[in-house]
Amino acid sequence: MLGFETTGNATVIVYDGVPILVTDPWIQGGAYFGSWGLSHAIPLAQRDAISRSKFFWFSHAHPDHLNIETLTNFSDKQILIADHYGKRIENDLRGMGFNIRRSPDREWIQLSPRIKVLTMADENQDSVLLIDVGGRLIIDLNDAMPKLGKRVIRPIAREYAHSYLLRLWGYGDSNMINMFSEDGERILPSGGRDHVALGRWVSADAKRFKARYAIPFSSFHRYQRSDSIWANQFTTPLEDFYRWSDPSQPPILPAFLQVNCETGEHIALNPPANDEIVRAPEDFGDDWGDPLEKDEKVALHAYFERKEALHDKFGFLRFRVGGVETTIDLNPKLRNIGISFEVPRHSLTTAVEYRIFDHLMIGNFMKTTLHGSARLYPGFTPYVAKYSDNGLAESRQQLDKYFHQLPQSGSAWIRSEAH
Repeated sequence: MLGFETTGNATVIVYDGVPILVTDPWIQGGAYFGSWGLSHAIPLAQRDAISRSKFFWFSHAHPDHLNIETLTNFSDKQILIADHYGKRIENDLRGMGFNIRRSPDREWIQLSPRIKVLTMADENQDSVLLIDVGGRLIIDLNDAMPKLGKRVIRPIAREYAHSYLLRLWGYGDSNMINMFSEDGERILPSGGRDHVALGRWVSADAKRFKARYAIPFSSFHRYQRSDSIWANQFTTPLEDFYRWSDPSQPPILPAFLQVNCETGEHIALNPPANDEIVRAPEDFGDDWGDPLEKDEKVALHAYFERKEALHDKFGFLRFRVGGVETTIDLNPKLRNIGISFEVPRHSLTTAVEYRIFDHLMIGNFMKTTLHGSARLYPGFTPYVAKYSDNGLAESRQQLDKYFHQLPQSGSAWIRSEAH
């Protein structure tokens, strides 16, 4: 077959007679310290195709896309990575012994006689993949937010009679929503099913990017830790992607399907939903009663203090671990502006050691309280998780270089509206 299949959370399997390319394979294990599991099963046929594919492409470092537990079973694959600033993903995987091929930004690469790909990195350490399958175009946006990217993508998409837009849509739980007031009351997320005409949004996006079809994508997880399952009420049911869709706009295809690029046939795969399970935090090393050790407090201070942009935006960060508070003073002039986090010790120390604080934010078992005029965006999350942890830019000088060199790294197409 010449064509492609969508499966799992954000996986495309592309065929040219045989499986050639797989994107963001997450087949087994959890994500975000075990907080997430896959919402739907990956059928055996697609698992087999993933195992036989020659190339793996990874969009970014989040574990529902770059899942190390999955990847360790595929050491023979050639891994395609975008030209991210700082090259952390590339260097980390190369250090683990994987065969890495960096894709030049905005250049087509031929993977087989009838399949070629083009990748683009963005400021937030994500990337977009365009896949030409025998003259049909897949636009894989995954979790990227290409506000300016549409100026690059649309002219390409116009050249294709058949194109498919795949991206993250949903009600917003793929972010920190475990928010609390200073009085300790949970702040429920805004939006949701009663406020978002999701089908209309999906179709409108396809039209905006000049795609003929939309395919719901990068949205198929469920919470499975006993301290995060509360957030399942804010995930997006599969049927909601078609709710309030506009028949005058590009149609929304099944989320899990096979597309034959020679005949144009679309076949729904209809995988079963996975069983709803609940696992204890202790299964992932977390005991909410464990306090930080002295050396762990030192490491926590150092981790945040060297992120110099935070000193300009926050007076303090406070961590409550095992009932004991640790405060990191950043700027006495902003003493009423800060953020408090309540989080179990093991996940926190792991996030600090491996520079993956965003995994705590998205896992939604960590509790977050904003003080004064503090906000997570744009002052905290991008600077900690995107520019610092993954872009390796922590000092003011490094950040200046990060933003100055984005045009040279091919990422300016998203920058001016994202920053």
